[in-house]
Amino acid sequence: MCGIGNQAGEIEDRISFATGQPGETLEQVIAYFKDKGVEAIGIGSFGPIDIDRKSPTYGFVTTTPKPGWSGYDFLGTLRRAIDVPFGWDTDVNSAAFGEAVWGAARGLDSCVYFTVGTGIGVGVYAEGKLVHGLVHPEGGHILMRRHPEDDFEGICPYHGDCLEGMSAGPAIEKRWGVPGSRLSESHPAWRLEAYYIGQAVAGTILLLSPKRIILGGGVMKQAHLLPLIREEVKRFLNGYVSANEVMAGIDSYIVPPGLGDNAGLSGALALGLEAARSK
Repeated sequence: MCGIGNQAGEIEDRISFATGQPGETLEQVIAYFKDKGVEAIGIGSFGPIDIDRKSPTYGFVTTTPKPGWSGYDFLGTLRRAIDVPFGWDTDVNSAAFGEAVWGAARGLDSCVYFTVGTGIGVGVYAEGKLVHGLVHPEGGHILMRRHPEDDFEGICPYHGDCLEGMSAGPAIEKRWGVPGSRLSESHPAWRLEAYYIGQAVAGTILLLSPKRIILGGGVMKQAHLLPLIREEVKRFLNGYVSANEVMAGIDSYIVPPGLGDNAGLSGALALGLEAARSK
């Protein structure tokens, strides 16, 4: 997904195409931006990626199951083709940033963004800035306490039954034999899904204490899932976190993206604006 936006956060133009091999994919990206007269570009990339500016592989994709992308110089390829400032971060950090600047966490100094789709990612915005650290948050791969009635092996090639391995869209399909979009609201899949995502959200509240949690991605388009997750979060916390936002106002605390499907693109725009300002 590529787009052009302005300082008010408005997306003025966009285009999308399939992610193929890196060379052919970035040729299309470069062709889109080349003659648009953009002042800066922000990139929210699938990960893991290298975001350490002191590293010799800064801007590279590191380890990924996407064919051809591991060890690829994503940022450098674009920099060599287009001479503007670049912002560079993970796709979920970008979405968290977009929601903090223009969306559901606007006016707050912290939020956590979960995307639950073909994979699971977690973006963290804390004390007014995106969190990186040793590499960057990889909350989709935290290890889970199994549901006592669940014997599904999980699909993550690295960890098996981590959060992504148990709860991402492909895990739902492998577990039940059909995509989640074809399961009824009463199907037991959603209680299991809420159990694992709720467990992860509760752990996030205990570890990071964000002022808002945002749940996006294709799986979260099942509207009946969000209330189930809120229930599980409260059950896992068991009254330990006594903040009113959790105890009485959880419907306003754990929310869908305020920017809808634009969260990632808007976040990349925010990264570009930040890069332009710091040039």
